[in-house]
Amino acid sequence: MLVLPLLLVRSAAGQQRPLETQDPEPIGAGLVRIGIGSTYVWNAFYPLSGLQGNLFQLAVAALDVGLSPIADFQLSGGPFNDLSITGRQPAPLAALVIPTGTSTHAVEDIVIGTKIRLLSERARPAVAFRFAVRLPNAKHESGLGQDTTDFSASLVLGKSWGLLRVMGNGGFTIMSEPLDAAKQNDVVIYGASMSLAVSRRTSLVAEVNGRWSVRHGIPPVGTESRGIAKAGLRQAFGALYLDGAALFGVTSIDSSAGFTIGVTYTFKAFSLP
Repeated sequence: MLVLPLLLVRSAAGQQRPLETQDPEPIGAGLVRIGIGSTYVWNAFYPLSGLQGNLFQLAVAALDVGLSPIADFQLSGGPFNDLSITGRQPAPLAALVIPTGTSTHAVEDIVIGTKIRLLSERARPAVAFRFAVRLPNAKHESGLGQDTTDFSASLVLGKSWGLLRVMGNGGFTIMSEPLDAAKQNDVVIYGASMSLAVSRRTSLVAEVNGRWSVRHGIPPVGTESRGIAKAGLRQAFGALYLDGAALFGVTSIDSSAGFTIGVTYTFKAFSLP
């Protein structure tokens, strides 16, 4: 009777999509995981450009490579974000936006990171350290880009109780101020998620993930507090996982609602010497 819960938890550990909250468990030495998903949200808002609209993200991809039994290399980004413009508000960089019609598009910023497990799960949670850099691929001219580079560092925790797995992330991001490259706003980043195995192949998932500006007064434009809540499911077909989730904004400037769907595949790519 104890074997089934153990197998379910082991298969769920380390899985990512559709969640943003990181799991401390590495995927395993020599393994590669590719996750690809699309997202659609209503009432997206970009404070720098003043653009409002419905955002469609096509084929945002996440690559995880198991460098060792305790460390992963991570890379994410996407080729096409399209905003169907429903409104334009006064904003600091509104004059730089080139598109004048009802839509604009840009790439998704590339994020490069590494996750290293520090403690394995015992009676205590597993603990990992993760750092990542977001690159300025989306530009101001599209109305969708920050055009800045950010650095993030966080502790990643995970613990399983029977069929339930709980994860928590906490750390900081050094955000360059888009209107003044010589300044920065250090924001707290957070994430809390759960995964509940309801069968050998199906798990229910939920999370809250975002950032919180702790600066006194009004934070610099582009570095405001933001967050997203998700609820959905993940379905396994061997090494292939399909997922879907509903999204809801946490703050007043976040998207009102949306959904995401995706697929994840894990395979053995190489053997360590």
